Amino acid sequence: MFCSGCGGTLVPGQAFCQQCGRPMAAGAPIPPIPPAAVPGFQFELNNFAGKIRALSVVWFIFGGLSVVAGFIRLAFLRSIFSGNWGPWAHGAFPQQWFGPEFLHFAWFFVLLHAGMALAAGWGLLERQPWGKTLAIVTAIFNVFQVFPFGVGMCIWTLVMLVGYRNSTLYDQLTRA
Repeated sequence: MFCSGCGGTLVPGQAFCQQCGRPMAAGAPIPPIPPAAVPGFQFELNNFAGKIRALSVVWFIFGGLSVVAGFIRLAFLRSIFSGNWGPWAHGAFPQQWFGPEFLHFAWFFVLLHAGMALAAGWGLLERQPWGKTLAIVTAIFNVFQVFPFGVGMCIWTLVMLVGYRNSTLYDQLTRA
């Protein structure tokens, strides 16, 4: 323990500082304050709820755009693999063994990606505990799949949902 006036060393139970004579106050333990009793907590919780609502709406938009972009990309690939366009326009590409299987595999990932984004948006909008986890997993998955927008969604989601303060606020939202 140290004196708050001069910084001198204090012995526990000492009433006055030996160097400056400042009286020492006995420190009483402070009981923990419930979050509802903190002034301004409800305002902060409402503010956070608005931010989560905005994040969930953007996840819905991102999921819809993922379906549209995936459809366009896969239609383009289908035209290439069918031999109607591109370097294999004259049928030199062996589509029988590679093209259709690849497109089915790609459709699976497009639908999985969009489904995860839509489910994350729904979970956040409904303030479900699993919505937070799914949004974080989907955000990390998007970093590797959709470069500029996926990185932005990942950063925004992680900033909003990870950390002690935001995690506590989200837990309070799920209880309300």
